[in-house]
Amino acid sequence: MRLETAGQKLKNYVLSADDGRLMRHAFHALLTMAAIFVVIDWHEITATNTDTPAFDPTMPGALPMLPPALTDGKPQSAPAEITTDPELLKKAIRFELQPDGVLLAQGTIEPGAAARFEAEIKARGEYVKTISLDSPGGSIGDAIAISTVIRERKIATSVAGGALCVSSCPIVMAGGVVRMAEKDAVIGVHQIFNGTSEKLSPERAMSEAQRTTADVTRHLDEMGIKPGLWIHAMETPPDQLYYLSPDEMKDFALVTPTAPVAKKTK
Repeated sequence: MRLETAGQKLKNYVLSADDGRLMRHAFHALLTMAAIFVVIDWHEITATNTDTPAFDPTMPGALPMLPPALTDGKPQSAPAEITTDPELLKKAIRFELQPDGVLLAQGTIEPGAAARFEAEIKARGEYVKTISLDSPGGSIGDAIAISTVIRERKIATSVAGGALCVSSCPIVMAGGVVRMAEKDAVIGVHQIFNGTSEKLSPERAMSEAQRTTADVTRHLDEMGIKPGLWIHAMETPPDQLYYLSPDEMKDFALVTPTAPVAKKTK
């Protein structure tokens, strides 16, 4: 029997595979290429600006990742005014129980924030119905862990008008069984980056970018978020932000349909 060529095997696979499987493979290929360009972008940025902030979620003692609004970057203007005091956003994230079962999560997601959040939920879990997010992001590993707890507890997430949810914060938002964004909520994404003074080798940087991309992609997929959200993150340099429009939030399923309007807590 004549052996199939590699090309014939690929052709047969493509013809027999369902559309969903093909889309997943194509998406993963795009993310792999995006990870490569992240590393290229990172080396170009650090070559011209050694002070560029960064974040590596695996690095012991890593500093929290901050959005461009709180760094020296020069991103495009936010689509709405951020009314929260920037000094509050720079502090480690705090959790404060508000009326009507709302838990305000405000500040930077520092390494270890997930453990504090889980302890807060265990202590007050029966009262918490919605997590109101107001955060410039931070530790990706902690953001995934917080998001996972939110989903396991079947809690909703919201971003109020004038509040900020950028960088790794949308990963937390993705955990909500119901996800809400009020008019003038500022939500955005960008590339991951290393928060220590240590300069990673190209091999290490590539490995970490790919691993973190896989972790985030897997989590967002499990939460029901569409691929376009993370593609925009991977395309946006770490000293900039890609701000999501209301239509994009709906298209990427970052907000759920027919959700009531979130109210900003004070």
